[in-house]
Amino acid sequence: MRTKYSILAILMLLVIPATSWTQAKITAEKLGDRIEIRINGDLLTNYVLSGQEKYPFFFPVNGPSGASVTSMRNANYPHHSSLFFGCDRVNGGNYWQEGLDRGQIVPLRADIIETGGERVVIENENIWKRPAAMAPIKDLRSISITVPSPDIYQIDFHIVMEMLLDVTIEKTNHSLLSVRMDPDLAVINGGAMVNAEGESGEAETFGKRSPWMDYHGERGGKAEGIAILQHPSNEWFPAPWFTRDYGFFSPTPMYWPENGEKIELRKGETVHLRYRILVHSGDHKQAGIAAHYQKYTEE
Repeated sequence: MRTKYSILAILMLLVIPATSWTQAKITAEKLGDRIEIRINGDLLTNYVLSGQEKYPFFFPVNGPSGASVTSMRNANYPHHSSLFFGCDRVNGGNYWQEGLDRGQIVPLRADIIETGGERVVIENENIWKRPAAMAPIKDLRSISITVPSPDIYQIDFHIVMEMLLDVTIEKTNHSLLSVRMDPDLAVINGGAMVNAEGESGEAETFGKRSPWMDYHGERGGKAEGIAILQHPSNEWFPAPWFTRDYGFFSPTPMYWPENGEKIELRKGETVHLRYRILVHSGDHKQAGIAAHYQKYTEE
């Protein structure tokens, strides 16, 4: 009998994995002018919605190690706020760089739609405005946060930009969804920036069209990073990338207008943009970014 049960135990060990993934509990809570998002009680990020900021943004954006993969501003680039969305040169206004009088994306509301389970959903409406000028754009953001695995945190954006006026966006490298990396992960400090075609670094990726890009590096003996995925339904897909080895990347169609030196949008027109952010352990291959992107295209 002892032999029989020993064999049964061995067979069970072969069938049952040694470790199992228990779905994470994700929570969101409004705390003053920010929404705090936690995974199993640990801080993932804050969605900052202060009326004293240029635009809403996420900071920190903590990776599986518990340290942020993004950074907040520095002396050379004080307009880079971690993970953010904005645009310069919109009807003469600047909704990207410092100076609230030049233009500001102001939250009208931010509602927590879902919390406490396998995902958090936030709905955020914003008005783009500046003094002595009519607001050109209103945007509605649906933001969903999930944890597909212990080594991947996922932030999904669906952003609908509504033109309140005829809008002209002049050629600019400051536009749309962007990430400023933690300096430790930057290419200039030993990190790597790789697109879907396997091209790497600023020299190979700048201005290239690609559906996704990953930025990763190593610190404290652990590799981790963040990827931006563009959904194929997006306007201007796949947008070319503005990349910097010092730690910045963004799919930025406004720097390469298809018609001359500007992009024109009519009053009442809407632009739908979907992005998936993957905060991950390892490099782009270890994190399976290409497979994640393929799955994203089918959603």
